[in-house]
Amino acid sequence: MAEKNIYCKPEYFYNRELSWISFNYRVLSEVQDKNRPLFDRMSFLAITASNLDEFFMIRVASLKDMVQVNYTKKDIAGMTPLEQLAAINIQTHQFVKDQYNIYNSEVIPGLLDNGIKIISYYEDLNEDQSAYIDEFFQSEVLPVLTPMAVDSSRPFPLIRNKTLNIGAVIKVKTGSDKNNNAQFRELYMSHYNKKKNSIDTGDIDFATVQVPSVLPRFVEIPSSGNIQKTFILLEQIIEKNIEKLFINYEVLAAFPYRIMRNADLDIEEDEAADLLMEIERQLKKRQRGEAIRLEVEDGIDKRLLKTLKNELQVNEEDIFKINGPLDLTFLSKFDKIDGFSSLRKNSYTPQPAKYLDGNSNLFEQIREHDILLHHPYETFEPVVNFVRQASKDPDVLAIKQTLYRVSSNSPIIASLAAAAENGKQVTVLVELKARFDEENNIIWARKLEQAGCHVIYGLVGLKTHSKITLVVRKEEDGIRRYVHLGTGNYNDSTAKIYTDMGLLTCQKAIGADATAVFNMLSGYSEPAFWNKLAIAPIWLRDRFISLIKRETEFAKSGKKAFIKAKMNSLCDQGIIAALYEASAAGVKINLVIRGICCLKTGIPGISKNITVRSIVGNFLEHSRIFYFHNNGFEEVFMGSADWMPRNLDKRVEILFPVEDEELKKEVIHILDIQLKDNTKARIMQPDGSYIIPDIEPGTEKLCAQDYFCKEAMAAARTEKKLPETGTPCFEPLTSDMEEF
Repeated sequence: MAEKNIYCKPEYFYNRELSWISFNYRVLSEVQDKNRPLFDRMSFLAITASNLDEFFMIRVASLKDMVQVNYTKKDIAGMTPLEQLAAINIQTHQFVKDQYNIYNSEVIPGLLDNGIKIISYYEDLNEDQSAYIDEFFQSEVLPVLTPMAVDSSRPFPLIRNKTLNIGAVIKVKTGSDKNNNAQFRELYMSHYNKKKNSIDTGDIDFATVQVPSVLPRFVEIPSSGNIQKTFILLEQIIEKNIEKLFINYEVLAAFPYRIMRNADLDIEEDEAADLLMEIERQLKKRQRGEAIRLEVEDGIDKRLLKTLKNELQVNEEDIFKINGPLDLTFLSKFDKIDGFSSLRKNSYTPQPAKYLDGNSNLFEQIREHDILLHHPYETFEPVVNFVRQASKDPDVLAIKQTLYRVSSNSPIIASLAAAAENGKQVTVLVELKARFDEENNIIWARKLEQAGCHVIYGLVGLKTHSKITLVVRKEEDGIRRYVHLGTGNYNDSTAKIYTDMGLLTCQKAIGADATAVFNMLSGYSEPAFWNKLAIAPIWLRDRFISLIKRETEFAKSGKKAFIKAKMNSLCDQGIIAALYEASAAGVKINLVIRGICCLKTGIPGISKNITVRSIVGNFLEHSRIFYFHNNGFEEVFMGSADWMPRNLDKRVEILFPVEDEELKKEVIHILDIQLKDNTKARIMQPDGSYIIPDIEPGTEKLCAQDYFCKEAMAAARTEKKLPETGTPCFEPLTSDMEEF
């Protein structure tokens, strides 16, 4: 049916993967912002590298799987998987070149200007530095290393995903005891057949050693001259001393390399008797998945490259020759070195919640009025306290919560365990399929079970991505249900760097819906109707479409019609087609979309009334907010879902209304400020590019994230809750696994 829709033509859509690369370029542009402190810029460069790793492990790997099984169905932009891979290949190779151009032309000189030197080649070391490194290698590095030779008698080892390695071409030294060496090889020949793809030609063999991740990636060494601090990378220390790993061998060449493997789990949930054990089994495969990307140092020895290419079975187009150190994620660690305060951003301390009195009982305040939370401008502590107080309150009978991603030392987990030990009924849905958090969630699931919690591992075929907590409390006038609903995870760590919103309420209608949600998750029972909440995967898509179409009808009848929405990604064809139809009817649509956006602006007669802006700042924009003018009877919703097929059709998501008039105005204010951002916002153009908005004469610069920090600090001073601490310069955004 969608194909017949006049708004679903392929030329009306951008490809999802290419849109993501465009987003990563917007992150890269922050590295070139000279107004940022240098260490901050380096952190953003590290983020682009981490983002690209995840993109290859998930999105590129998925496309390669499609090609291998001859899947030729086109995406909404009319591209087959093979065509997408070809376009991605061109753009990612260029992206990597751009990364390292910035690293070599801006980062390294910038560090030198500030008295910090990163050794580019170990040949550049002076005599004292060389001696220091040799001693460091002997005492600290050598005991950890495991060199592995590859020849006719020893097979090519498993190269683990994302690890940094050094490959070497080695040759038996002239004059060494060849007879003993031959006898040593003879022992192995009885166990292994000669490998067809070996480069063994006479005395020439291949060897590899993994750069140990348990040691720091960069090491400080003695400085000289005007340099205050000098660093060398761990792989260079190993390269300089690599002959010490292969006695009786001459190292002809040694170069670092790194591979990406397919990390997308393939879980047959219907056949998995125990989902937890099945996911544990699949996690091990991530280290053995198909190699989909090989990074090598530019100028690598041809014999070495040939061996890696053959043994890892990597195509030529999947080889990235790097002009600099592999894996730039180490750059984020420079923020931790002593001194150089001028190269750091000032920290920001989350302020007390505007709608909370920190000295009063939390449940009493929720009974008085709904409470809006805006993180990280306001502290995440009320959410932690909500669960903590419930775990200790003798009147609380039950706590139910969904967990998607939590911190490594989660206070919420501790409170849930304590609640169970205190005799309360505790039900926790731990989503084991949260990408790259599976192992962490398995650990928490077992800990909660040991404490006496009833743990659910999610629904077959669906990820539970909703963010909801239900507390059932016995009070004088009967049972009352308290609910927290949010746009972000119950993760106290990421809550300091992700922008998210939450609502604490004890509205009866929402409480009843919350109970129905957990009954559905634990017992598969569907309610006859929902009072306030809209739930994916069954009801949410229709709700969004109906809200958009209502604005369309208002516009057609000559009434004012507006839609404002903020989310991480927009790539659902049905939603985009509905937005096109609304725009064509005259609905003004303003979108704030941080990452992927498959919608095109500026199409004559189709999307002329739609604007799209992306904000990439110090915090990672993560909240999902939806505003509909509704002929003056404004409606505001928040939720856990982006406008993506997976969120609407393959996940358990929750959309909830903000009905308190004061809180509704506050959420609209937050949206409007983001739509006025002319500093960190980038506006999508009809050709798909993003540009900095023009600032008209007399218009002040406005950075939404700075604005909200100052606003939160001003509110804290007004209420005398907490003295102002910090300035509006903060932690940089981090990679968001949900993006993929």
